[in-house]
Amino acid sequence: MTAPGPAILILAAGAAARMRGADKVLLPVDGVALLTRLARAAVATGRPVIVVLPPGAAARAAALAGLDVAAVTAGDAAEGMGASLRAGVAALPAGATAVLVLLADLPEIEAEDLARLLAAHAATPAAILRGTAADGRPGHPVLIPADLFPALARAAGDAGARALLAEHAGRVRGVALPGARAVTDLDTPEDWAAWRARTGR
Repeated sequence: MTAPGPAILILAAGAAARMRGADKVLLPVDGVALLTRLARAAVATGRPVIVVLPPGAAARAAALAGLDVAAVTAGDAAEGMGASLRAGVAALPAGATAVLVLLADLPEIEAEDLARLLAAHAATPAAILRGTAADGRPGHPVLIPADLFPALARAAGDAGARALLAEHAGRVRGVALPGARAVTDLDTPEDWAAWRARTGR
């Protein structure tokens, strides 16, 4: 049994409407579907991993096959990120001390980045930790301590945890990740094309 500590929550229930038909979390990154890649990185930390999917997402579920993750469905995923957060928080293991929220459209995040945030949590357990670019620009993932789980469980709309971060701004600490990993999210086919051209991945 995994000792009490943080859990990792991957939010993969979005519709990716700006991709014009492509499912961005299934696009290949380094030869593997993005969702598979992120789930592997999360599992590599040794922490419990929950992945939130939309209803009927057979292809996304298949991308998680064989991985030690718990997949849960956000029945009202169309509402936005709030629905995913509610479903994910409800599925957290008992005794979780924090949740590391990882968006499923971050192609540059590595296991070492998650480990860096988890180590920072061990050192400063009361802080809200936010991944930043090397130059300090705020991004993702975001680690939220357990005392704020009730607030996460009330998340609504598509703002995600933004309101919570604003309300508790004094507790937010940046954790710098290499380069622009924390702020590279790809929302359109043009974003993907430009990123591939720039990185060769």
